[in-house]
Parts: sequence; C-alpha cells; structure tokens
Amino acid sequence: MAAFDDLLLAEREASGSASVSAALVRDGEVHWSGAVGTVDGRDGAAATPATQYRIGSITKTFVAVEVMRLRDEGRLELADRIDRHLPDVPFGQVPVAQLLTHTSGLQAETNGEWWERTPGGDWDDLVGSGLDLVHTPGTRFHYSNVGFAVLGRLVEVLRQTSWFDAVRAGILEPLGMRGVTLQPGSDAATGLSHHPADDRLMVEPHHDAGAMAPAGQLWAGAEELARWASFAAGDTGEVLSTSTWTEMVVPLAVDDRPGVPWATAQGLGWRIWPGNGTGRRVGHGGSMPGFLATAIAEPESGWGVVVLVNDTLRLGDLATRLLDSATMLDQRPTATPAVEPAPDVAELVGDWFWGPVPYRLEATADGFHLSDAMANRRSRFVRDGDGWRGLDTYFAGERLVVRPDGSLDLASFILSREPYDPAVAHPGGLDPRGWH
Repeated sequence: MAAFDDLLLAEREASGSASVSAALVRDGEVHWSGAVGTVDGRDGAAATPATQYRIGSITKTFVAVEVMRLRDEGRLELADRIDRHLPDVPFGQVPVAQLLTHTSGLQAETNGEWWERTPGGDWDDLVGSGLDLVHTPGTRFHYSNVGFAVLGRLVEVLRQTSWFDAVRAGILEPLGMRGVTLQPGSDAATGLSHHPADDRLMVEPHHDAGAMAPAGQLWAGAEELARWASFAAGDTGEVLSTSTWTEMVVPLAVDDRPGVPWATAQGLGWRIWPGNGTGRRVGHGGSMPGFLATAIAEPESGWGVVVLVNDTLRLGDLATRLLDSATMLDQRPTATPAVEPAPDVAELVGDWFWGPVPYRLEATADGFHLSDAMANRRSRFVRDGDGWRGLDTYFAGERLVVRPDGSLDLASFILSREPYDPAVAHPGGLDPRGWH
C-alpha cells in the first residue's frame, strides 16, 4: 500500500492541486484508497476517500447503461431514429447508437451561455435553442455533450421519471452506490481553478445544469465511485447482462487526431484504451469547472482505479500510474485453470483445419475458444440453440454447427480434422488427385 500512497503524494506535490482523492478496486472490493489536501485548497477540512467531487462526464456512462437497460427490456432499439421517441428534435434521423458513440454529428455544446457555469434551462429551452448537426451523421467521431442531454431526455420519456431517478433506481441502488448524488453534500469539495502562473485559486460557481445535467452533473467520492470502476471491468451485478456489457465496450469510433496514432476509441457510452500490454482499458474521464475525474478499469486483470481532483488545471497521469503499479504487483496465477468440458465440447477439442490453415479448439467454462494459428486470432464461442455463436474477433455473432459428417461449418467455412480431408464435402470440391 505504501507504493500507492507515495504515488498519491508525488502527484499532489507535482501538480499543486488543492486535493486529490483516489481508490484502487479489484474484483468489486476496494484494495486501497487515499486522499491528500483540503476540500477548499486552504485551511479547511482534509479531503478523504469519501469526499464528494463532481465527476463530470463520467455521468454519461450511467446514462448510457440506463439506455442499454431500456434496450434489453425491449423499449427501444439502438437502430431507432431518435424521433421515434423524441419527435420534437430537429435531427430526427439520427439513430440512438450514434448518440451513444458520439458519431451523430450533433454540435458539441449548447447555443446559449457556457452551460457548465450557468443555470440550465429545461428540455423545451434546449431543444428550442436551434440545435443542429455540424457533421454528416455516422461519418466521424465528434464528442457531443448535447447528445447525452438528448439521451437523458430519452430515458425520462421512456421511464416516465427524471433521468436521475431512473439511474438511481435501476443502477445506483442495486449496486449499493447511494452516495452518488445529483447535488453536492454539505462536506463536498469546493470546485477550484488554479492560476497557471502561481498558486492563486478561483472558486468556480456551481448550478443545476437542467436539461444538460445528463452530460456531467453527478457527484461521488472515490471509494463510492470505485464500485463503478468494477462495473467498467465487467462486474455488473444484476444491473446489466455480461453480453450487454461486452457489447458496450467494443471500440466503435476512433478518436482520430492528425499525426497521432489513435490512443482511445468510443464504445456505447464508454471510452476504450489499448492498455499497456496487460489488456484493454475501459472507463471515462470527467471535467467540469473546478473538477477533474477519471475512472478506468482493466477487465482482463480485474483492477480498476478512480482519481478525483478539485482543480480544473492540474491532473497528471496518476490514474494510469496507479493502475500500472497495481497490475505489476498482481500475484494471481497466470496459468489458465483446467476446464472440464461438456461431453459435446470434449468431442470437439483438438486440432482442426480450414483448408490447409491450422486451428485449435480449447474448452472454456461456457463453451470453447477457436484459435487461428496463422493469424494469431482467437474467438470465443458459447451455446446458441443447436450450435454455437462467436462472441468476438472475426467470428463475433457468427454461428458454428457440427455437420453430420463430423466437420464444422463456421459461417460457411468448413473445418475438418485433416487438411482438406477427402472424407468431408468441401465447397467447390477437391482436386481428384488430392494432395500430390
């Protein structure tokens, strides 16, 4: 734990931030937490891992999960035009999925005053303010705070309650996250801006954002938000199915920047990073005047991290360094435990060939992996009726069935136990001379 304390102190000394609060979580349990500094940047109360900070755009991930819960209930489809549910929007052709992935082309900010520092109006004010598309829908990633205000309104219309009450009932209470609130508690950190040239501070105003609140209004402490980092790692409790979580964290839109290799991508509400060699990372950042926040998890290792700061300007890469240190200290066995395959899977385990290309089939707890030895590509398969369905890589969503002759039919590809086995009917037939 001392190593994590040292990283926290080093960040505070390097940044001069008013306060920094952080927590590391693993498999749903807080592994470490700490805080340094004071809630007002001067001589006020000391910050703790329970101190509330405004978490900004991390709010969007809660809204996105509630949208997906509605989809799973059959209340909407991701391909739905938004005007199917919100007929008053002037960009009705945009599908729900594009709003979740920031590919709708919708403008980034509102048409009024800076919404993050001024009182917000209601939905009628927002939708009547002349919102417009600035890009052709589906052609590029363009981060849109307004887009998540629209999604928050979608939740309200379908749930017939406020977006926050829907999130509280469907997500926060089932996960035990009752300390995540729409407004700050009496002991919350003060939002501060730090002068770039010296140590002077400016207190930032805080107002209810109204219709824009789904884009960044929530407050939470580091230990409280650690449960959400576990959620980002795949520990969704009873709130969301594993298959829907998996769907949400597929990189769908690259955040492209000229001259810079892509460093992050957008999924259905979540951000995805390539990671440092131990697996992809999933999460979101948050920035509101006076606050910075980060929640990132590594699903493959089970680690997650939260860092909260009441300072607009100064936040280094503490979250990444904490997560890197945690994964380096990970002492869990790396060997894959032996799996007792189901009888029908046991019959399939072993070597296969797609024409001359070698494949290897290995049992898992709920199905099997099929690995392409030449392309170094592995797909997971789970039961689907009388066959199997792929979960990822090239064969995601595709079906595999066992043919009467014992060969495998995978999305029209035929796999046999021997390269172009003459006992198996292959599309296009085989040269009558066989291998010669």
